[in-house]
Amino acid sequence: MAGGTTALLVVEDDPFQREAVCAYLSGQGFAVDGVGDGAAFRAALRSGLPDAALLDVGLPGAEDGVALARWLRAQSPTVGIIMLTAAGELVDRVAGLESGADDYITKPFEPRELLARLRAVMRRAATPAHGPAAPGPLPPGAVRIGGAVLHLKSGILVTAEGREDRLTDGEFSLLRLLVEHPGRALHRDWLLERISGEEEPEAFDRAIDLRIMRLRRKVERVPGRPMAIRTVRGVGYLFDPEAG
Repeated sequence: MAGGTTALLVVEDDPFQREAVCAYLSGQGFAVDGVGDGAAFRAALRSGLPDAALLDVGLPGAEDGVALARWLRAQSPTVGIIMLTAAGELVDRVAGLESGADDYITKPFEPRELLARLRAVMRRAATPAHGPAAPGPLPPGAVRIGGAVLHLKSGILVTAEGREDRLTDGEFSLLRLLVEHPGRALHRDWLLERISGEEEPEAFDRAIDLRIMRLRRKVERVPGRPMAIRTVRGVGYLFDPEAG
């Protein structure tokens, strides 16, 4: 960041979309650079990392947006990363978030929505600079999950910012199953069977992934780098009680 201006890098292979996004964000006061593929992305970073990057998932060449997000996250834990995807498959969005991205937005999108998502990511990136406060003792019937605290009797989740969030029945059931089996990898099919019919009838393969994504945004300090609700590849998900 130079002179108080947030530096953004937009990686989008469609010239029209790239120019439209760059023009809009430049008009919002950001210093924006746009490139069309992984090679140009790496060339643009020779002068330093941006404050945030918008990465199209489907890019030409050897590296797609997921690979670039993974590489960029390895370089910096604080750079904001938003995936831009036209894919309807949830697996692509999940892969993007698990690569280290902070958020995703599906094309086509409203410019104002992109701006709101970008500002939210930048706020989250700035928050850990002084480190999280030391956790205090928990009241009876409460359990710490990442940066949040779940009150098992009321079903209320208190976020790291102190905001109360009343979970849906499906979200609470899934979170309760995870905390009741700490440190154990729970199979996705088993989780789906246990909570099916408690919220909306989501009897399809990615229902659990969608709920996990929503919960991570509520409990993880950095949703794009989940620590409390971890993915166990080929199995499902695991709650790590030591990740708070």
